[in-house]
Amino acid sequence: MDGFLAALLISFGVIFVAELGDKSQLMAMTFATRYRTSTVLIGITLATAVVHLVSVAVGAGLGATLPTGPINLLAGLAFLGFAAWTLRGDKLTESDEARAAKKHRSALWAVAGTFFLAELGDKTMLATITLATSHGWFGTWLGSTVGMVAADALAILVGRLLGKHLPERAIKFGAAALFAIFGVWLVAEAVTQLT
Repeated sequence: MDGFLAALLISFGVIFVAELGDKSQLMAMTFATRYRTSTVLIGITLATAVVHLVSVAVGAGLGATLPTGPINLLAGLAFLGFAAWTLRGDKLTESDEARAAKKHRSALWAVAGTFFLAELGDKTMLATITLATSHGWFGTWLGSTVGMVAADALAILVGRLLGKHLPERAIKFGAAALFAIFGVWLVAEAVTQLT
């Protein structure tokens, strides 16, 4: 097996397994109950591609890790903000319906931004950095990106199925609780890393 194919397959397998049960997979499920599947999947793919490109650059070129403490603190605070936003809720007015295309773009960037922040310093990022130190950067980047998107696509499917059977109020409070839990978790990680 050539170097590219080996890097692709190994990275896909490692990241797919590492992503199962991860907080970002739960985020994908949560977002899938609120936004269109394509919006969530595109947002995840964009964020994952960028984070994993940074990861392979660090692993292959620099051999060092990014400072995760301040990044986790920023991500945790963002999650707490998303929890409050979710609880506050959104009202759809007639003018909002006229701007549906713009709202779609906003949802896309909200998903992409949230995933980008959540993945910085995450175990999948660290695994990708580690893989890139001994495998080709392009195969590692492609395999890790596709592996993570595939795992999160499973979560999106589950989120869509649950969303059809759960009342909107339960989804709202459940999503807010998940965002708050992730926020507190990331802030706690950041505090321990910074002290």
